[in-house]
Amino acid sequence: MSPRIASLVPSLTELVVELGLGPCLVARTGYCVHPAAVVRGVPKVGGTKAVNLDKLRRLAPTHVLVNVDENRHDIVPALHEMGAQVIVTHPCGPEDNLALVDQVAAVFDDEPGVRERARSLREALQHELGETRDDPCQSQRVLYLIWHDPWMTVARNTYLSRMLARIGWHTEPAVDGGPHGAARYPALRGDEPWLAQVERVLLSSEPFAFGDAHAVRARALCPRARVQRVDGELLSWYGPRALPGLRYLRELARS
Repeated sequence: MSPRIASLVPSLTELVVELGLGPCLVARTGYCVHPAAVVRGVPKVGGTKAVNLDKLRRLAPTHVLVNVDENRHDIVPALHEMGAQVIVTHPCGPEDNLALVDQVAAVFDDEPGVRERARSLREALQHELGETRDDPCQSQRVLYLIWHDPWMTVARNTYLSRMLARIGWHTEPAVDGGPHGAARYPALRGDEPWLAQVERVLLSSEPFAFGDAHAVRARALCPRARVQRVDGELLSWYGPRALPGLRYLRELARS
């Protein structure tokens, strides 16, 4: 019997499809929008934080993919009660994509083509990781903003911060936010002394839609910094999206 897969994380939905398991997807979140041609016909079961468990239960998944950062921990017992195998993921840096591919592929190893697709993806990831190296001459202090009112950024032990560190862009503040929870995405008061030393402010394309007025305020926040908009999907989505994401990093380093 083929697995019935529910993916509650956009990056994992892409990975499932990349491994050739698209026909096995029976549920996704409303944020799981890639690849559009494949997921269009897959039922939505709410968002990453607000999962419609009743609808998910009716779809009878045999496997549910979740992530420590993106999903609420308290839904896991309900997923187990459905009789589903819960695959918990937590990539914290670009190199963790290799273990992520191995983890998911191992669960579905009996499905045709999964092993070969996983090997190909892993090789491509290893190549891009090798091409994307920190150049000490390009080292910069950056502020990566994901929200406004309040301004919110990322701790250094998040996937996103470690992606940027791959090219020597070190996010401020220089704090770790613990293994999970809100501390991984600290809010700013706006008067922190270190803001004056930031060299580049990055306005993410998601989850907040920054406009021109926000860019002006960001320049006031960090008067020495260059302010630019960046593709949040390419920098924060893991799995197969890390391939174009690492190439995008190299483009940013040259900008």
